[in-house]
Amino acid sequence: MNFIETRGNDGHRPKQITFSQAILSPMSSFGGLYSPEKLPDLGIPFLEKHIQSDYKTLATAILSEFDVDIDAAVIEEAMSLYDQFDDPKHPVPVVKVFDELYVSELYHGPTRAFKDMALQPFGTVLSAVARKRNEKYLILAATSGDTGPAALDTFRGRDNVMVACLYPEGGTSDVQRLQMVTEDAENLKVIGIKGDFDDAQSALKTLLTSDAFKATLLDSGISLSAANSVNFGRIIFQTLYHVHSYLELVRQGAISMGEKIYLNVPSGNFGNALGGYYALKMGLPVEQIHIASNNNNVLTKFIKTGVYDLRDLGVIPTTSPAMDILKSSNIERILFDLFGGERTKTLMLALDHEKHYELTEDELAQLQAIFAADFCTDEEVSRFIKRSFDAGYLMDPHTATCFKAYDTCRADKTIKTIFYSTAEWTKFSPMIAAALTGEEGLHDIEALKSIAEKAKVKIPAKIEKLFQQPIAQSTVIDKKDIEKSILSFLK
Repeated sequence: MNFIETRGNDGHRPKQITFSQAILSPMSSFGGLYSPEKLPDLGIPFLEKHIQSDYKTLATAILSEFDVDIDAAVIEEAMSLYDQFDDPKHPVPVVKVFDELYVSELYHGPTRAFKDMALQPFGTVLSAVARKRNEKYLILAATSGDTGPAALDTFRGRDNVMVACLYPEGGTSDVQRLQMVTEDAENLKVIGIKGDFDDAQSALKTLLTSDAFKATLLDSGISLSAANSVNFGRIIFQTLYHVHSYLELVRQGAISMGEKIYLNVPSGNFGNALGGYYALKMGLPVEQIHIASNNNNVLTKFIKTGVYDLRDLGVIPTTSPAMDILKSSNIERILFDLFGGERTKTLMLALDHEKHYELTEDELAQLQAIFAADFCTDEEVSRFIKRSFDAGYLMDPHTATCFKAYDTCRADKTIKTIFYSTAEWTKFSPMIAAALTGEEGLHDIEALKSIAEKAKVKIPAKIEKLFQQPIAQSTVIDKKDIEKSILSFLK
């Protein structure tokens, strides 16, 4: 499979590249991204063939349909990492909450968040490609809370790769921060910045497209890549679990093969939702994709009005901090797939330079045929967590944002819905404790114990251990010093 550029070609880069080239160099002409030239067909015959396949078998089969240029032995090694999840036979449980509502639990990996689903295998694949080419890579990661821990975990101690991870100081939960700052491997650097996630992501994209920065790295024999979902190596693995979750509903007798469902995705940078979109395009029976946002509701406004407007906006801190994002990178790939490279370039350059763009009526109609959206306030999130818990299900605040879209976006109430649960409750315990017990202001360890007692669940050992580990990464800097800090780490 070949990959092409979302904003067209500048005449200096190849017009098509392979999967391995796309994951090593994820940014394309004019500051754009890479997307598949053509998607494989995963229609009903494919689904029927894999009705009894376990997750690893299904995932390997889908990657084979993509025809990626990665050795089979590397794919097998990457898939074996799902054996380290809570239940190797069922790394992604799909759990019934209400009659029409099921939750796909994507957080059973080592860092207790959905980013493990993609970054665990991605780390194996990227480092294997780097070794095969005998090249060294600096992997940049910008995180709103979950990408960072997952990237650091997957690349820890790997040959031929170093990681510089940027996070907004004060913009993550304490558990997310501890997962990063307690990492002590020599090939990992964690950098807190005085700013928000959009600042971190902007810095990442600037460095990825900076010829001067890349030339400085090359002088030391180092090339540049990224672990964020600007990298299609992340997206391809985020497509797999949508297919798996559908087949789980069939296996459970909740739906019949070919019956359509709603996908309901809590969204910040839109990579998870993009995976669902590609699954739909490849033939998964999906009626519509519902996008759940928090008070940073740029995506809701965009899907409802066709206007993407960042003028006079700042990130609003919420109780679902991993979604505190205004500029969602993967919207670009949706625009490209729907409207082509020339139009995407016009729209994205307008957003880059003027902080807004607007779709035509026809373009908006095409978008709304696939997506609907709503947003959830912190107060609503708290109520939804309590509502779910009273029904016997404990969920984190990001997953809880899905309830608003579930209540307002379903045109047909008889169609089954899958929520995508992006993080375990342990990562946001003070907020959840307040929602369940009314206890305000608890420290994380106190809140973890309170919830564990009330819900009669155990705190995972990896989470509990964080509070005894020494801080190994204490760098906090102004965003203007990011490049200098990274280069200092490489020396």
